[in-house]
Formats: sequence, structure tokens, C-alpha cells
Amino acid sequence: MKRTIALTALLVTASAAIGQERPAEDPASLVNPFIGTTNGGNEFPGAVLPFGMVSFSPEEAPLPGSGLVTAAPGGYEWRSNGVRGFGLAHVSGSGCAGAGGDVPIMPITKEVKTSPSDGANANLYAAYLDHEKESASPGTYSAHLGNGVDVDLAATLRTGALRLTFPKDGAANVLFRTSDTQVGSSDASIRIDAAHRTVSGTVTSGNFCGYLSSDRRQSYYTLHFVAQFDQDFMVGGTWTDHEVKPGATTARGGTGYGDTGFPVSGKGSGGWISFDPAKTRTITARIGISYVDEAGALANLRLENPSGTAFETTQAAGRAAWNRQLGQIAVTGGADDDRTVFTTALYHSLIDPSLISDVDGRYPGMDGTVHRLARGQLAQYANFSGWDVYRSQLQLVTLLNPKVGSDIAQSLFNQASQNHGVWDRWTHLTGATGVMNGDPSAPAIAAIYSFGGRDFDLRGAYRSLLRAATTPTAKDLSRTGCPVLCVGQRPGLDQWLKLHYMPVGAPGWGSAADTLELAAADFGVAQIARMVGDKTNERRFLERAGWWRNLVHPQSGYIQPRRADGSWPPFDPAADDEFVEGSGAQYRWMVPFDPAGLFEAIGGRDKALTELDSLFHDSAGRWAVTKAGPLHAELDNEPSIAAPWLYNFAGAPWKTQAAVREAMLRIWTNTPAGISGNDDLGEMSSWYIWAAMGLYPAYPGRADLVIGSPLFPSIKIERPGASIRIEAPAAAKDAPYVHSLRVNGRESQRPWLDASFIQRGGHLQFSLSTAPDKDWGADVESAPPSFQQQCPEGCRGPSSRQRR
Repeated sequence: MKRTIALTALLVTASAAIGQERPAEDPASLVNPFIGTTNGGNEFPGAVLPFGMVSFSPEEAPLPGSGLVTAAPGGYEWRSNGVRGFGLAHVSGSGCAGAGGDVPIMPITKEVKTSPSDGANANLYAAYLDHEKESASPGTYSAHLGNGVDVDLAATLRTGALRLTFPKDGAANVLFRTSDTQVGSSDASIRIDAAHRTVSGTVTSGNFCGYLSSDRRQSYYTLHFVAQFDQDFMVGGTWTDHEVKPGATTARGGTGYGDTGFPVSGKGSGGWISFDPAKTRTITARIGISYVDEAGALANLRLENPSGTAFETTQAAGRAAWNRQLGQIAVTGGADDDRTVFTTALYHSLIDPSLISDVDGRYPGMDGTVHRLARGQLAQYANFSGWDVYRSQLQLVTLLNPKVGSDIAQSLFNQASQNHGVWDRWTHLTGATGVMNGDPSAPAIAAIYSFGGRDFDLRGAYRSLLRAATTPTAKDLSRTGCPVLCVGQRPGLDQWLKLHYMPVGAPGWGSAADTLELAAADFGVAQIARMVGDKTNERRFLERAGWWRNLVHPQSGYIQPRRADGSWPPFDPAADDEFVEGSGAQYRWMVPFDPAGLFEAIGGRDKALTELDSLFHDSAGRWAVTKAGPLHAELDNEPSIAAPWLYNFAGAPWKTQAAVREAMLRIWTNTPAGISGNDDLGEMSSWYIWAAMGLYPAYPGRADLVIGSPLFPSIKIERPGASIRIEAPAAAKDAPYVHSLRVNGRESQRPWLDASFIQRGGHLQFSLSTAPDKDWGADVESAPPSFQQQCPEGCRGPSSRQRR
């Protein structure tokens, strides 16, 4: 999802150089959390554990002239240099602001005399941040602020650890800006209890992307926090709106969302506490959070970060947790920067979805009530950017952690059950935001099951998804929130069922893009039908998945917008009219389950190859994989990311190998600008991981893989019951071309692997070169399968047959 303001690419060096190859037992040492913190990546560098509830990270002031209320949706922008606090919860790489920054905590060395909520004082209590004086690694963050305070952050799954070292001179105060979530709050509260060294409170917020639609500015969650300090402190006071109350111990009030969907200047509340630096300059705090209640926050704190826990102990445990996760994919050889980019991409792929259930199994439901985990479920997850992650991130997560994948699937089903049967495209905590278009839920569930996540209620989920795909609801007919935040699971479903395409003017966001997304959604339903043995609906939804053909213009061969009366409005392939975050030229290729049918619609395989070449090269023959204009690929955003793999279906796997490698080298670097565009909760990072392994899950909801070429000489993937080894002794940046492949010891000419490889694991041996082998995998009989309900007249070979 690329809704953030475009940022100028910066060729800045990484904050820490990566030296010699690190030992396999400490892969966390290879991670550079500052990758993606500018250039629109919207990553945050703070302390978080895999899929953790707490993500403790800086909240920076917006860049001058940006017009934003926060530095970036992740709270952090490498080019910014002012910190206003350290928030307890964030989302990784989102495109919209409003998914984090809850309860910024800020150490200051001045007295509080005016309200921090007063817009005129926006930066009065901020501090300068020098990148030369900050560092980060998985599970920890540190900075020496311009006000002289040293800040160290660490995290467990549901708690944060804060260590502050104040300078000898000046005041030693800690602000709790309880109302200051990124895009505002409807309520907030604070309670200071000096006798028990505790500060607690709440913030009620939501409003993710709400500034894009006036009818979707709403709160839907409450975060509760309990912060316990290791040193005595004095009550400083509180504030509400413009009024400061020295000595007060409670306050309440949110910022509101205003006419523009952003916080109202002069509104808000919070409080501060004071320490005596003459007695001790270093203080620590343990902070538990819960989305259920204060008792849950306290229970999370007591179990995960009990009194007496040393800060260093929390740091070490966090690093160990990341090493266990990151160590599941071990790469050897290659350049230092490449190993860092790879391991950092893996790190970013494993941050979201994030935990929302407490240690006692309670979690807040989308129906506003408290629920408990389903039988066999270990965790309830939230923050599901469905439009993004159904393409490759959920597959990677489930490949490595089948139980996590299972619990994500169960979490999505639980949310839908609590949300009147609606599977929302983009859930933020307990909110159904409706962000983006299409219906990614069925492909997501099918992908999780296909990649080994089997421990969830598949049949219950299928019944719910089948109903949602066949019975239009009032929300599907509504235009509330449209175009970006439509409330229905399948906006305009009645039109889809009647016309077999989405017409111009239907509820939704981009009728042509909606048609392609719903075709993929129906393909996902067909896969789940196959999994549960419902052959009738498998055939039915495979046929529906082919409705994309109804938008193929008979003369142009493009997928074009179409009116309900069947007529075609004027069309420019360079325009994004009726498409979403992409042009008609880029969306033309988004039929990953039936490339053979797509090629036929374009005019045959040879014509398709010529058109693909034009997508990936400019008129002078130079690569055009990103930032080359709307007639060319944009591989830093989801609509284009499957396109380079289509060469495998057209008899030219060597062109897939070249285009994928070019995109990897151009878009991904070991710099803060090293992700050019939103990472989208790890989706784009997961694409890089798959590409670097030489594999890609092209089909929505299936575990068949298409093949590229590995970047490293050796890759080992450890997963429960099915390890994978990939060997390519000649692998190098400039050697992407496959000359031979052995699969489990047997020569293979197929540029794809069927689902049994994921299910059972295996051994791939690549022979790579700097020169292309135009014969390997080129035979039509070797091409990956396309899933068509009926084989069109004249087609032949497995590249155009339905396979199971």
C-alpha cells in the first residue's frame, strides 16, 4: 500500500558498516534496522520481537514543509532530526499514518510550564537526534539525545523496557504524552502513583487512513499501559488541553480527529514525573501493555518482565528470540552487504501481524467484547494488511512457522466471525479499516494451508468465505468509505455476480483493478474448495476466476475498464484511471494463476514476450524495473511484483532470472533508502527473500513455486519436518542465469516446483553463469501450469492445463 507522500531517494550510507561474515549462531548481528527508514519505506528502527505486541520506537517530528503531523507512518524518518517521544506500538512499513505511536514517553531536562498539547509548543519538549549517536539491532535501540539524555529501549512480546541516563545538571523529567497517537485519539487518561513508582493510563484511538475519508474517522481500540520504575519519583503534574496542573496525578482527554482527520491543536492530555539526578542519574522502567484492560497489562508485565529483571537480561532474551527466528534461513557466501540486506528483509518479514492476546489468552474482539483464544490456538494476531501480504509474506511466515501461520488464519476467521461475517482487507488491531481493494482473505487462508498451516478451523473459514463470495450484503452495496476505505468485504459484489466483471462506477476502488483482485479472490476460494473436497464449488470458482477475460479489449489486448452497458471508455495504458496504485500497463499482467490464458488474450506467447520486454525495458533497451514511468514495471509495489516471473510461462526463464536480479540490485540496498516504497508490513521484504532464494509463490493460495536463481552459494531453510537446501556454488550478483538444476538429485528442465517440494522439503542444486542459457526451461512442456477451467482451442501442454 503506497499511500504515503513520495520521498526523494537518498543515497545515504548505512548507520553501521557490516564487516566480516558473522557466525551462524548470531544472525541478528547482520540486521540493519535502519534500512527502509526513508525513501518511503516507513520502517521503524525500535525494539520489537517477532510478531510482538510491543514495538518500542522513536516518534520523530515531521520534516519541515512536509505538511504531515508525524515524520512517517512508522514514526521515524531518517532525514528528520527531532524526537518527541518513544512510542510503545507501531506497524512496520505501512502506507498510511495512524497505525502506531501510542503513548510517546519523552525524557526532558527542562521544567514543564506550558502544555505539550499546545500546537505552539509542538517541538518545545522535543530533542535533537544525531544519527551518529544512535544504534539499533533486533530487540534493542539506543540513542544519545541532544538534551544530554541517553535512551535505551528493549522489548519482550508484550512489554517494553526503558533505561534513561540523565545528565548531571538540569531537571530530570519524563513526559507521558498519553493522547498523542499518530493521527489522534478520542480519549486518553493518565494516573500517577508515586507511592508505588507507577504510571498507568489508556489511549483510545484508531483512524488508520481516516484522513482519506471523512466517514471513516473513528476509534476502535483502547491501549492500556502500566509503567513501573525502579527509582522513587516525585509527581510532576498533568495537563489537559492548554491547562497545566502542577502536582496533579490524573488527567483525561483525547486530541480528536478534527475536520481533516488529524489531531486538533491544543487538544490532548498527559502527565509527567520528576527524578532527582543528584540521587541517581540512571532509571529504568518496565512497561506492560494490553488491549483488554489494565489488569491484562499488569499480568503481561509480571509474567514477561517481572520486578528485578535487569535491562540487559531483557536485551539478551530479545536477541536470542530473533536469532532463533532469523537462524531458520542460513545463507553463506556472497557480499557482506547482500547478507545484511537479506537478513534485514527476513527481519522485516517477521514483525507483523502482531500479537494482540494477553498472557491469559484474552483479547479484544472486533465486536467490542473480550474473547479467549480458540481451542488449540496459541495467539490472536492483529494488523493484517491483506491486499499486500497475501502475495508472498504469509507464505514465508507459514513456511518457517506453520503454527504461527495457523494462528494467523484462525485470527482472521475469529475477526470475521466477530465482524458480522465480514473479512476485512486491512485490519488494524480491532478495527476493520476497509483499506485497499479486492478481497484477499480467501487467497490468504488458502496460502497458509498450502504452506503447512493446518491447525485452524479450515471448514468454518471456508463456509464463511463462501457465503461472503456469493451473497451480497448491505455493506457490499454501500459506498461508505469508498474509494480507499470501502466498508464491504466485496464492494459491488452484486455487479460482479451479474456482469462477471466490475464496471466503472461500481462501489470499490478502481473497477479494473477490482476485477483482477476478485478473480484472484475467487481462485483462492476454488483452492479452499479443493482442500475440503467440494469439487462443485472448486469448478464454479475456477470459472469465476476466469472472468478477468471480460475486461480484455478485443483490439488492444489490454485489460481495460468497462461500463455496465458493455461499452469501453477511452483508455490510456499509462493512466491509472480505474486502477489502484498502478497503471493499465502494469496491471495488464496481474493474472498469476493463468498466464497461458493471459498470453492467448494478448495475442499469443510471442506477442506476450515482446510486450513483457517493453514492460521491463525502455525504448533504448535499458532496464526499467522501477521509477521508469507508468508504461514500465514498478517492482517496488505489489501490482507489478509477479510480472517478472511470467517469463517462466512464456518459454524464457532466463529473462525472469535477469529481471528479478536487476530489481533486487536496484531497489534493495544496505542504506536507510534501501527500500524504495512502503514495505507494507513485510510484504515487499518477503518478495526479496523469495527472490534471493530463487523461488516465488506466484499462485494465489497454492504452494507451487516458480523458479528464478539464488543469490547466495548456500541457503539452508529449517522448518518443522521439511528442511530445504539450496546450493549454487557459482552464485554471484552478476551470475543470475540457470544452466542446469537438480531437484533432489535428478536433473530438471522445469522452471517450477510442484507443491510437494514445500510439503516434503528437498535439495536444489543450481549451476549458474553470467551468460544466459536460453534453452533451459524453454520448452513449452516444461512451463509452469496455468489454471484454466477449460483449455482454449489450440492450447497445448502443461503450461495451459489445470493441474492439482
